[in-house]
Amino acid sequence: MSGWLVLIPLVLLTGHTVVNALLLRRPRRGASATERVAVLLPLRDEAGRVTPCLESLLAQRGVPDLRIHVLDDGSADDTAAVVRAVAAGDPRVRLLTGGPLPDGWLGKPNACRQLADDAGDAEVLVFVDADVVLAPDAVAGAVTLLRESRVTLLSPYPKIVGSGRLVQPLLQWSWLTFLPLRGMERSPRPSLAAAGGQWLVVDAAGYRRAGGHAAVRDDILEDIGLARAVKRSGGRIALADGSRLATCHMYSTWRELADGYGKSLWASFGSASGAAAAVVLLLLLYAVPPLFLFGAHPAVAAAGYLLGVAGRLVSAAATGGRMFPDAFAHPVSVVLFAWLVARSFHRRHHDRLSWRGRPV
Repeated sequence: MSGWLVLIPLVLLTGHTVVNALLLRRPRRGASATERVAVLLPLRDEAGRVTPCLESLLAQRGVPDLRIHVLDDGSADDTAAVVRAVAAGDPRVRLLTGGPLPDGWLGKPNACRQLADDAGDAEVLVFVDADVVLAPDAVAGAVTLLRESRVTLLSPYPKIVGSGRLVQPLLQWSWLTFLPLRGMERSPRPSLAAAGGQWLVVDAAGYRRAGGHAAVRDDILEDIGLARAVKRSGGRIALADGSRLATCHMYSTWRELADGYGKSLWASFGSASGAAAAVVLLLLLYAVPPLFLFGAHPAVAAAGYLLGVAGRLVSAAATGGRMFPDAFAHPVSVVLFAWLVARSFHRRHHDRLSWRGRPV
C-alpha cells in the first residue's frame, strides 16, 4: 500500500487540471462590441509573417469602432513596406515609426508603450503579436468576455502551431495543473498572476492606472509583469482559452524555440534556486515514474506515468492542442523543458542572451 501513496500528488494535480479545464473561460463566437477598440501590433523584422496577422485584423467584424495601430520598431527588413501594401490605404490602419530605445527599457515594452500612447481615446486595448492570426470575430469575442468577466486584463491564450510540439503545450498544461484559475482572478496578490503576451485584452483606464508598459519597462516577462501591475493597482486579471479564435505560430525551428525560451526562462521562477526546485519536482513527478516500469513496483510506475499523460490529454482537449501521440511523450517533454531551463540560466550567466538583435 505504501508504494501507492506516492501517487497522491499526481492524483491531486491531475484532478486540479480537470477542474480548471471545466472552469476555463472562452470568448463567444459571433459576439459584438460597441466600445472604441484599438488593436496594437508591435513589429520588428516581421516582413515574412506579418501579412496573415494584419489581414486577419482587417477582417474583424462585430467591432464598428476599431482602429489598428502598427509600430515598426527599427526593422532592418521591409516590414513597413509590407504593412503599407497589406493595409492598402485602409483608414483604420495607422503605421508608426518607433523611436530610439530609451535607457532602461527593453524593446517590446517600449514598442507597446508607444502604441498605447497613440491609441488616444480607445476604451479597450488589444495587444497582438505578429505571429498571431485571429478569427473574424476574435476581437469582439475577447472584448465581450473582458466585460462579462469584470476583469481589467484578459489573456485569451491562442492555439499554438508550428515547431515545438513536445515543449510548447507545457505552458497551457502548467497553468491548468498548478494554477487555481478562479482563485487567481479573485486574489489581489500580484504574485498569483499569469498572462500570455501573444494576445492581451485590457481596459484602457485600468491599463493607465497600472502604469502601462512603463511599469514593466525592463521586464523580460512583460506580459506577466503587466498582469501583476494591474493587480497592484487594484484591478483583476483572467486567463481564457482562445484556441477557437486564434492561432500563434511562435517558432518555425527547434533553434528558434530554444533561443526564444532561453531569453526568458531564467526569469520565470524568481531565482535560480526556485527554478532548480521546480525542475526537480517536475522531473520527480513526471519523468521518473516510467523509469521504474520494470522495477519492483511496475503497477505504481505505470499509474504514475498514465496520470501524467491524463493531465496532458485533458489540457490538450481544453486548449485545442494535439492529444495523440504528443501527450504520451509527456516525460520526454518534461526532460526537454528541464534542459531548456538549464540552458537559459547558462546563457544568462555568460551574457549570451539576445533577441531580435538586441541584448537581453
